[in-house]
Amino acid sequence: MRTLRTVALACCLTALPLSGVLAAEPETATKTFSLDECIRGALATAPELGESQADIELAQSRLDEAKGYRFPQIEMRGLVGPVPEARGNQISSPDGVNDTDSFTWFARADATLVQPLYTFGKISESMKAATHGIEVDRAKKDQRRNEVALQTKEYYYGVLLARELKEVVKEVRENLDKARTKAQELLDKASPNVDELDIYKLDAFNGEVGKYLAEADKGETLALSALRTRIGLPPEAQIDVATERLVPDEETVEDLPVYIDEARAKRPEFKQLKEGLKAREALVEAAKAAYYPDIFLAGLLSGAYSPERSRIDNPFITDEFNHFWSGIALGVKWKLDFGITGSKVAGERAQYNRLLSTKAYAENNIPLQVKKAWLDLKESEKSIDATRDAYTNAKKWIVSAMANFDFGVGPGKELFDGLQNYARMRGGYFQSIYNQKMSKANLDYAVGALPLEK
Repeated sequence: MRTLRTVALACCLTALPLSGVLAAEPETATKTFSLDECIRGALATAPELGESQADIELAQSRLDEAKGYRFPQIEMRGLVGPVPEARGNQISSPDGVNDTDSFTWFARADATLVQPLYTFGKISESMKAATHGIEVDRAKKDQRRNEVALQTKEYYYGVLLARELKEVVKEVRENLDKARTKAQELLDKASPNVDELDIYKLDAFNGEVGKYLAEADKGETLALSALRTRIGLPPEAQIDVATERLVPDEETVEDLPVYIDEARAKRPEFKQLKEGLKAREALVEAAKAAYYPDIFLAGLLSGAYSPERSRIDNPFITDEFNHFWSGIALGVKWKLDFGITGSKVAGERAQYNRLLSTKAYAENNIPLQVKKAWLDLKESEKSIDATRDAYTNAKKWIVSAMANFDFGVGPGKELFDGLQNYARMRGGYFQSIYNQKMSKANLDYAVGALPLEK
């Protein structure tokens, strides 16, 4: 009985967390999906990938901003307001500078243009950092694509496992029903090998099997519903998987070093670290550039008009409210501080060193992840062979025990034990196949193989 409970619990383990409770589904046409179709649907609708794309666009905007600093920046300002009258010329005037008894109005506009010429790397290094930042976010998107594909495979194979385990429970119940009918016949004939206790055991066993069958149905429904949610279909959509049976893969497994080398070449995390280090190195250089000045070309255009103020043409006298002038000059802007720039450089260098440590961690642990998936795959293949032999022999055990029981020469305990061992081994066989499928999926993820690549 513990064996059947294990089988039922294995069915329930395929029921992965869902975003909501299943609603009643209307009668609609059922559409079947292959594994590749499910992966394509999941990749097309995954919210995670939408977030990743937004991160890429944000990184692109940073690059565009950095590029924008190469071009002229123009600042304009306009003023309109009251001002005292000022009549006469540069020698004499009837108005005083502080007179407030006679006002007029003025309008003024100023425009300044600054064209950076050389910034000692402030702009170029920022552009370089932004460029590598885009590649980091693209690699993150690839990583999320792999995660979505792995989760989709888990749901898809979970449906198949639930169905296979459900069939095991049905087969056990069918044999129990046959044994119950035969036991009743033998009891009615007063056979010495059957008594009321055997009938009670069979009925109790059958009731527990019915419970496990209900749990297996629930596991299948939840696993299928999880798959529906993952590929972005509404709850009322009727779907099914195109694969009918959970069968072992016959694909040859390469040696472990092959997969480790593939992971170093393809794993998105390695690309993130590579591009991230380049971005951080550029940010360090950009921070160090603050030690140096900015050289720029500046232009100025200023004009003001007031109807009751006389225009003065003397170049030594300026009127802020009635004039027009322009000019161009070569400029230097240099900001000196005490410790601020050094702190920023140290902070950027600390981020760079931190990423170096992350790179060292990844170089040690990603191969370990590949090795674990590879060992799990090899173990599952051996387990498939072992459990296949075990359930085949258990099946022979049941046939022999059932025949003896039918003839009234075999004890009921032998049949009970045979059914329990058969259920355990048959369920273990399908669990081993599921483990093989998921180990291969985890190995593909560990080496960084993109979805639908293989």
